[in-house]
Amino acid sequence: MATMRPDRRGVLAGLSATLASASGARGARRRRLVVVGGGVGGATAARYASIWGEGSLDVTLVEAAASYTTCFFSNLYLGGLKPFGSLVHGYDALTRRPGLRIARAAAEHIDRERKLVELSDGMPLPYDRLILSPGIDLDYASVPGYSEAAAEVMPHAWKAGPQTRLLKSKLDAVPDGGLIVMIAPPNPYRCPPGPYERVSMMAHALRAAGKPKARIIVLDPKDKFSKMALFQEGWDGRYPGVVEWQDPTIHGGIKGVDPSAMTVTTDFEERRADLVNVIPAQRAGWITRDAGLANATGYCPIDPSSMRSTFDPSVFVVGDAAIAGDMPKSGFAANSQAKVAALAALADLAGAPSFPARYESTCWSLIAPTDCVKVDGVYEARGDMIKEVAGFVSDTGEPDEVRRRNVAEADAWYAAMTADVFG
Repeated sequence: MATMRPDRRGVLAGLSATLASASGARGARRRRLVVVGGGVGGATAARYASIWGEGSLDVTLVEAAASYTTCFFSNLYLGGLKPFGSLVHGYDALTRRPGLRIARAAAEHIDRERKLVELSDGMPLPYDRLILSPGIDLDYASVPGYSEAAAEVMPHAWKAGPQTRLLKSKLDAVPDGGLIVMIAPPNPYRCPPGPYERVSMMAHALRAAGKPKARIIVLDPKDKFSKMALFQEGWDGRYPGVVEWQDPTIHGGIKGVDPSAMTVTTDFEERRADLVNVIPAQRAGWITRDAGLANATGYCPIDPSSMRSTFDPSVFVVGDAAIAGDMPKSGFAANSQAKVAALAALADLAGAPSFPARYESTCWSLIAPTDCVKVDGVYEARGDMIKEVAGFVSDTGEPDEVRRRNVAEADAWYAAMTADVFG
């Protein structure tokens, strides 16, 4: 999981000493690092800035919510394999970190010229360096007829929490012989294998509930997707006749949805479904776009060696909101990027040198309770982007024992990752 070179202890020791010396100088003002967003990227950045800075600077995490619900592993809740509570994590351990406090408010505006974050409680929060991890916004208009209100009927559940529970309740209510339609998102989007793991867990839940005649149709705007061969092998072998995946050459284009009639219209037909799961197009969280940190893609360009915004050297953007080259928009990626950004921000504030960034992301996907596949990548800054330098993808036809080991590995990773993020 580490994103740093083997000599990191010496570098970090020197960095901490420099910070302590600077903050202890007579009349010196403590340097201020503000982190916006208490998800994986933001919580990791705040925690590691506190650890590596050894309490020698002021770190403020801006997060209005009292807890965070992970999107990763939420599909296992849908499949009946995990309780909802296992996805929810609080911030108590972070509040005990020296020099780290949590501002229980929402960030409403960033004044980059004055280096201020304006909060919903009316308090201005000054910063010397700012790390943004706002996640994604959903582009509801990307699917005609869809809206935030429509999501209460046709849930997206692409932001975990109440939507996750809603999708689960609607999945459990699908009758035998019923139809589920998923509208998959266009690239780029959060968690590339996520929709297809969700399909797998839905199929498992239907089978476990004794509903062999229920079906799932996936309407995809893409002609291929992450781990495609692995998922299709799993669907054919474990859920024959249940899952039908359609690319644009089959459905002809998604024309819209009607929540009141529970219908989905494509270029060729209109279908009425018992459950419609719409996952719309996505873009960087609005706070980054409001601050002028996103480009025409709707996401934020960064310096690959530090996650520093190309628009503002005092600001870093990590996680799903960033344009991170070859890296997927995953929880592991956000954790890895946040550590690089935290170290770069600390080096800025201490005037200490940094060293080359190294990133990693691994994503596990369950096809069935004892069948898990994975994709792994190691990444480095190469030129003006983050490039993959090593990678691994599960093979089709792997022995059952390999897939069972992957399930245990994924469980262990989740426990380790959430401990690393939230303390």
